[in-house]
Amino acid sequence: MIERTLPEDIRLRPLAEGDGAALASAYRRNREHLAPWEPLRTEDFYTSASQDAQLRLALGEQRRGAASRWVLEDADARIVGRLNVTDIVRGAAQSASVGYWTERELAGRGIMTAALRSVAAHCRDQLGLHRLQAGTLLHNAASQRVLERSGFERFGLAVAYLRIAGEWQDHLLFQRILED
Repeated sequence: MIERTLPEDIRLRPLAEGDGAALASAYRRNREHLAPWEPLRTEDFYTSASQDAQLRLALGEQRRGAASRWVLEDADARIVGRLNVTDIVRGAAQSASVGYWTERELAGRGIMTAALRSVAAHCRDQLGLHRLQAGTLLHNAASQRVLERSGFERFGLAVAYLRIAGEWQDHLLFQRILED
């Protein structure tokens, strides 16, 4: 597993046991900022108990090789973002999906681009993956720029792809072939 210092002294590290309370705090701080980009969340989602339970599930997926999950921390060790590689498919595909977020104040500074590049290299070199895929809402130009700057190419449109902010929404699809 990699750990890397990103721009502005942000550290990328693997999700770990004990991160539940810090995740709950990060989600509470960013609730309004993330709401347009995520599924509807219950009040329970923002509690340490809920994040501890989700953390156990996420680490179990990671141990089984089905996911690789990361957090971004600031100089005070506060979680300020997430980067998740999920739905790892082996066999002929050797592919996975990618999702991410950062705090509003960190957007547009190249931090997530650097994190995504680093995790893509990890997926290629350590996990042996061939392809990563990501989707963005049609109006999420910032996320589209992160993907493009990280070597992803747009390859399609998925109609009513995910239920985000309470509505089935179309997504632009991006991929990165990791051998390139």
